[in-house]
Amino acid sequence: MKRILVIMCLILILLSVSACNQAPQRKPTLVNDDVHPRGGQMTTEVSPVASSPGTLSWYVMRNKDHQPPSIDRNIGFKLNDYQAYYIGSRNKTIFLTFDEGYENGYTASILDTLKSHQVPAAFFVTEPYIKSNPDLIKRMVNEGHLVVNHSKTHPSMPSMTGSKEKFSRELLDTAQAFKDLTGQEMPLFFRPPKGEYSETSLKMTNDLGYKTVFWSFAYQDWMTDQQPDPEKSLRLILDNLHPGEIMLLHAVSKTNNDILSRVVSGAQAEGYRFAPLHELEMVD
Repeated sequence: MKRILVIMCLILILLSVSACNQAPQRKPTLVNDDVHPRGGQMTTEVSPVASSPGTLSWYVMRNKDHQPPSIDRNIGFKLNDYQAYYIGSRNKTIFLTFDEGYENGYTASILDTLKSHQVPAAFFVTEPYIKSNPDLIKRMVNEGHLVVNHSKTHPSMPSMTGSKEKFSRELLDTAQAFKDLTGQEMPLFFRPPKGEYSETSLKMTNDLGYKTVFWSFAYQDWMTDQQPDPEKSLRLILDNLHPGEIMLLHAVSKTNNDILSRVVSGAQAEGYRFAPLHELEMVD
């Protein structure tokens, strides 16, 4: 009897092992350290998951040898139809841009660096940033930089398309805050918060007279408590320089502040020049 029980146990163990070996294996989750959690840059062919129906998240796929990145062209429409840019020229030109959702103490130093190199930049700012940092905004303008629109409340713009009034207020209220402070009209360039967009949101932005400005280079620089290594970041940026690059950096980044002078010098040493957004050219 004991022998029969032992045999039965052995059979059950063998069946259990066989079933485990035949069970489908779950694929590992792909993790990419260049993906902005709220819409950013990717270096793989995997498209980000839309946050809501009709919403797209901007990303690019880096190429080697300083070639412009690839983009997802299976979106059902052309960016050119709505004056949406991700790259700005076929020449060795770089459009340096900073996103400013809040101030982390580095913008003055960034402005010092830009001034010392006589390099123009564009600062995409929100309405609260304008109201909280009037002196910095005035300095940007006085030193020849563009202060441009990054919305009022930093929403996903496709989520606002159901109301023309609410959508418009995101841009127009920010522009008004800038005019109230400086007495000047805000240049008509807009960067969608979180990198999220849709055909409708691009059209509504264009209908307001704005050009949408995405980017052709960005990296994981926005997490203030997990700043990337400066030397690796410098090499990453310089290795990916390309003609017409729209470079997105976050001004809250200590790393960006620390390496910016070498980024500018390194790019110039490779024959690149820095240009204002007014020089953007439509590139297919």
